[in-house]
Amino acid sequence: MSRVALVTGGMGGLGEAICIKLAALGYKVVTTHSPGNAKAAEWLQSMNNMGYGFKAFPCDVADFDSCKACVEQVTKEVGPVDVLVNNAGITRDMTFKKMNKADWDAVISTNLDSVFNMTKQVMDGMLERKWGRVINVSSVNGQKGAFGQTNYSAAKAGMHGFTKALALEVARSGVTVNTISPGYIGTKMVMAIPQEILDSKILPQIPVARLGKPEEIAGLVAYLSSEEAAFVTGANISINGGQHMF
Repeated sequence: MSRVALVTGGMGGLGEAICIKLAALGYKVVTTHSPGNAKAAEWLQSMNNMGYGFKAFPCDVADFDSCKACVEQVTKEVGPVDVLVNNAGITRDMTFKKMNKADWDAVISTNLDSVFNMTKQVMDGMLERKWGRVINVSSVNGQKGAFGQTNYSAAKAGMHGFTKALALEVARSGVTVNTISPGYIGTKMVMAIPQEILDSKILPQIPVARLGKPEEIAGLVAYLSSEEAAFVTGANISINGGQHMF
């Protein structure tokens, strides 16, 4: 029986690459989209025209009740969730001096509260079935910090604290919880950065001298989702081209 993988924020960028990789490996892939997203149906149709068989459900990951309703719908229509990839996230970048409470709350709720909101809905089932994978997509900036990202860096660092604590609680039940921390990846968002900034500010920080590929991140997620990764839990795996080593 195919396992069910739920990827939050799966439409575009890293999330889309993760969905495609897991589908290619035989998972039943479900993703979420923001309620009212007019482009969701178009994206889903284009993906499924290529044979992926994705399903997508509306979910405000920052809202606990919305996450509960989403997972209930997924369980009813697709099956219980075996693999959860907490990938959804936003940025509201500015210096701390300019940041207001709304900017802080928006990033913390979407990037960190969402990890609790979604994981809470699937964990009991994973423990009952004695098998599960939770993969939290953090960032290199949660490890080293970044100018203008006190909110984002705090949320991404907090994500790994959650990972370590939960991994300890569920380790004996066949459930693993891990974090991955990508560096600069060639998504549409990063590629929108002016080329001169990429060449002068970003690429010189990366020893391999290039941006990462979404498919490389997806490959790591696929491994952590697999049977072979059963001995990996509570880890934070850096995948940043050598930009930050510790």
